[in-house]
Amino acid sequence: MGMLILEGIVSCFIVLICCVVGIANGPVGLVIFYEKEVHERACELGLTDKARIKRNAALFRFFGIVPLFLFVIWAVYGLNGADGFWQGFWQITFILLCEGLFDRLFIDYWWVGKTKAWDIKGTEDLKPYIYGKTLIGKWLMTLVGYPVIAAVIAGVRELIV
Repeated sequence: MGMLILEGIVSCFIVLICCVVGIANGPVGLVIFYEKEVHERACELGLTDKARIKRNAALFRFFGIVPLFLFVIWAVYGLNGADGFWQGFWQITFILLCEGLFDRLFIDYWWVGKTKAWDIKGTEDLKPYIYGKTLIGKWLMTLVGYPVIAAVIAGVRELIV
């Protein structure tokens, strides 16, 4: 269990590093995680454009999400030696839930919601930046989507081994 906790912490750092790099030149770099109204306002203010938003989303997926999942698969099957569907499923789920809860509570709720680090000039009236459908979608992805993804990964691994 100690190894899984450590792997959960590493997965949190993967996302944290991606966020730090993503907002290094200002929070508009990761406006992709905000509501559509914020995207539109940032474009109106000339801070970004739709093409750059789309590009940044692709970069985050490639340099953030892909390494996260590669790390999780390597940790569970390579390091931990998980065998069988259930071992793989619960370990993947645990690590992803660690990352997801860190993302929802530390990054979204505290860092984005309670500090000024993610404030985009000219959009402050649109705060909170993450609410409504986006907030619900993020929590659903964390609590439902991650276990489903874990089941798919564990299932596919069982089919190919």
